[in-house]
Amino acid sequence: MKFLDEAKIFIKSGDGGNGCMSFRHEKFIEFGGPNGGNGGRGGDVFVEAVHDLNTLIDYRYQQHFKAAKGGNGEGYNRTGASGNSITLKVPVGTQIFEDDGDTLIVDMNISGAKFCLLNGGDGGFGNEHYKSSTNRAPRRADAGWPGEEKRIWLKLKLIADVGLVGLPNAGKSTFLRAVSRTTPKIADYPFTTLHPQLGVVRSFDSEFVIADLPGLISDASLGRGLGHKFLKHTERCSILLHIIDSAQYDPIAAYRTIRNELRIYNPILEAKPELVALNKVELLDANVAEELARKFKQIGVDRIFPISAASKGGIQPVISELQRTIASTRQSIELPTDFPLNKS
Repeated sequence: MKFLDEAKIFIKSGDGGNGCMSFRHEKFIEFGGPNGGNGGRGGDVFVEAVHDLNTLIDYRYQQHFKAAKGGNGEGYNRTGASGNSITLKVPVGTQIFEDDGDTLIVDMNISGAKFCLLNGGDGGFGNEHYKSSTNRAPRRADAGWPGEEKRIWLKLKLIADVGLVGLPNAGKSTFLRAVSRTTPKIADYPFTTLHPQLGVVRSFDSEFVIADLPGLISDASLGRGLGHKFLKHTERCSILLHIIDSAQYDPIAAYRTIRNELRIYNPILEAKPELVALNKVELLDANVAEELARKFKQIGVDRIFPISAASKGGIQPVISELQRTIASTRQSIELPTDFPLNKS
């Protein structure tokens, strides 16, 4: 399935049905009076967050969504049927914005949450509604009220427990393949990963989700490379796992490059819990690997793990530390209980 994290669509709620102008015509009933029913209410437009989606690709092929019109009123005081509502299903973590792309309508960050984006139009009154003591035979029936319409942006921020960050070819996809059943593309050239990949890691009696994000480069926060499109996904992650190619010329410079891009994009990212995994240590002498780890500790990196993602060496300590950090993070988060099911 292709990955798409932004889509612009048009939505319209249903128009209200027209009221009916009708009079009683039963035999032997003189001055029967009006009996035109009201029109039915138009359908609403809802959005619902579902847990089994992780892309907005469906909204690339269909961009117009319209709820049904309410039924017209009929004689014998019969009210028209309400129009059928429609529900847009989106992945958990999708944000809904106005047409300007900046005004947030709702953040669908809870699985099962449902929100009314547009209300359907009210049905028009039939002539029976206008009967009074002074007007016994009103000849007025109203048209239904039109529904609302607008263009909106759907912007997905993946919700994952762990976000993999690092320069291209650091070994993020190899690590994800080693710890989960996900099979991302792996090759020896930069930007092999063009779209975020999700993997579920199961260890003992717990599990968590890892997001492999396309490699960042210097000035990614300003639009260079692919990183500017996917930096937003790191905002939802509870912890960052920074994969570094320990065999490159200057691993510490690579680490600082990524940290600087995270800080420029959103200072909140700099404060997230972080683990550093020195990948490809099988290519280094043991003394060189120990010296590199010591240098990282000198610049303030406390949780650092030498690993070999290709051979799965040193993977389990990383998984255990991620589990411990995620468990403590989940305990400190209280999910909101007053998520709006409808607009007031």
